[in-house]
Amino acid sequence: MQQDVPLSRTSGDRTPDFYVYPDQPPASAELVGAVARLRWADGLELDAYALWLFENQMGDVTIEERSRESKFDPADFPADDVLRNVAVSTDGDVIAEWADGSTSVHHSGWLRHVAEQRHRPDAFLPEIEEWTTAELPAPPTHNGAAVLHDDGILLSFLHDAVRYGLARLENLPPEKTSLVALGERIGALRDTNFGVTWPVSVDLKPTSTANTPLPLPPHTDLPTRETPPGFQMLHCLVNTTTGGLSTMADGHAVVRRLEAEHPDDYEALCTLNWIFFNRSPNHDHRWSGPLIDHGAPGMPLTIRAFHPVRGFPDMPIADQPRAYAALRRFSRLAGSDEFQMRYAFRPGDLVLFDNRRTLHGRTAIDETGGVRELHGTYIDHDEIYSRTRVLTRHRTARELRLA
Repeated sequence: MQQDVPLSRTSGDRTPDFYVYPDQPPASAELVGAVARLRWADGLELDAYALWLFENQMGDVTIEERSRESKFDPADFPADDVLRNVAVSTDGDVIAEWADGSTSVHHSGWLRHVAEQRHRPDAFLPEIEEWTTAELPAPPTHNGAAVLHDDGILLSFLHDAVRYGLARLENLPPEKTSLVALGERIGALRDTNFGVTWPVSVDLKPTSTANTPLPLPPHTDLPTRETPPGFQMLHCLVNTTTGGLSTMADGHAVVRRLEAEHPDDYEALCTLNWIFFNRSPNHDHRWSGPLIDHGAPGMPLTIRAFHPVRGFPDMPIADQPRAYAALRRFSRLAGSDEFQMRYAFRPGDLVLFDNRRTLHGRTAIDETGGVRELHGTYIDHDEIYSRTRVLTRHRTARELRLA
């Protein structure tokens, strides 16, 4: 990885990453068994295990200077009594003394960011905000004409997409190259059997119900995959049709309502599996899972809800009546006016939305005339989150330099 901030006392020839940290000296440091216990004046504490400090030594000891990744083989870890003492240096960093007589310096701001939990996956990302149409009647909207060269606008756009599960650009050039250019500003696009990018338009020989004039109830794409795409981008190139309003509903809010008011349906949707099956002459993707999939702790919510590919109940026959009853309630709630945002897609509009959270759809398109062509792609959560963190890193570094 190329270094993208200059090395300085605050930024880190002594930090195992590329972030800029101000000095935040601990008030005290003591060795408690195999733990370095650090305390700051405001009462915050960090217990740093000896071997964790050992494998985070800068100076090209255990951290490779250029990549900021560990180069130490875990098979060679010493015993945890290798740490003999810790102290706060005169300039505020933490000094570790090792059994072989060597010392290592650990930047106080970097240690403080661990104590504050800012090393976790949700760090530098906005908190999720649930919404109904009362709170969010239309997508948060940003300047598409400037997003391809303005990092501030791109960061605001991505923040809203993470926070609300969707965000819109207006006045992005209605050309196919615009979608790829924006994707490349963010990260790697995800290829599928539909291609890296794909059209959404009325098609006389459709390979998906999205390419018919039929209405599309609230759904998420590709529940047939072990890991459905994280985000989706849809860019409107032309739209002279009648009807075809885009719809969005916040899956977090729908799930929360079900859990609070219909716990039996919520339990059925979280525990009873369906087999999702991609019906295609050339592809056969299948996955079994619940409609509401919370995954492991810390994982993003995944809603598997696309009726054209929900093929078979994967549950005992005795559970199927309650599974269908819960599915009916979920679909009616997600499609209700309380949760369903509706808006027109205009040429130059692009909507980025969380495909595993946000239930999207479309009203019916009038087949009697007009053209409606969208250009779409998928991009995983990892890419959106990474670009959001990096843009935040750059903004923080600029602010610290100006301070």
